Amino acid sequence: MSEEENAKMVEYLLAFGYADQKTADAMRKVPRELFVPPMYREQAYADYPLPIGYDQTISAPSIVAFMTRMLHVERGMKILEIGAGSGYQAAILAELVGEGGYIYTIERIPEIIEIAKTNLSKLKYRNISVIYGDGTLGHIDAAPYDRIIVTCGAPQIPQPLLDQLKDGGRMLIPVGAMFWQDLMLIEKIDGKIRQQPILPVMFVPLIGKYGYKEYP
Repeated sequence: MSEEENAKMVEYLLAFGYADQKTADAMRKVPRELFVPPMYREQAYADYPLPIGYDQTISAPSIVAFMTRMLHVERGMKILEIGAGSGYQAAILAELVGEGGYIYTIERIPEIIEIAKTNLSKLKYRNISVIYGDGTLGHIDAAPYDRIIVTCGAPQIPQPLLDQLKDGGRMLIPVGAMFWQDLMLIEKIDGKIRQQPILPVMFVPLIGKYGYKEYP
């Protein structure tokens, strides 16, 4: 399945405008089937989210492609991801930043961290760190970041993430109700924050000090 099915998925994402060419090239290098549980492998290249355990999901390929495209990632960038999940989004970002860039991905569920680390180790990435922590606090040790991507829904934009975004940087974050949000594009320009709603989305809740206090 893998290579041929992955190629078909990427062509679909290109044809419908979810991915640009750079995003498509990165996604071709990352077999999605490695990032879904064995019982869902046959559905790995379908365009919908899949469970990965512990009430978490791997996002639909179209939303992964769209968010990646909207980040405007360049080689050599340092990126913070909130919500590692199974590691799929981090792998695609790692392809885009190349060996000179680095991905820090934060996850609050220890079992999911182990899943992500196992999946990423299969592809031998050396430019990704999977870190246990409260994603709403970001990761101050490596700040500031050229790009920040949040893959869970927040009731508001956590101030630590705004603080850790580099001037000239971009952040994508779903903001709204617990299971229904607007995907927001955040830009920091000359120290000022610009916010723009992009499209309605549905993500699992962002849990933490500046997010939701507990999972429903």
